[in-house]
Amino acid sequence: MTDQFTATVPEPLTTSERKTFLAQAQETASQAFNTTVDAVREHPVTAAAAVAGAAAAVAGAAYGASKLKANDSAPKTKAKPKK
Repeated sequence: MTDQFTATVPEPLTTSERKTFLAQAQETASQAFNTTVDAVREHPVTAAAAVAGAAAAVAGAAYGASKLKANDSAPKTKAKPKK
């Protein structure tokens, strides 16, 4: 019975295969960058709004994380007994 979860280790890439892979990755990144630049030029207000929204999301996450960390480091106090 063969184990269906057995991983096979791929053969290492040759130098030419690595160069080809790197060239494809660079071409893809270049195309993505150029597409982004074109979109920003065509719709600058939309791009600015997207950046502002992303900045607000990051700021909100940072603020929330700082509040959680502050609550974790606050000294624990015992509840006052009810009279």
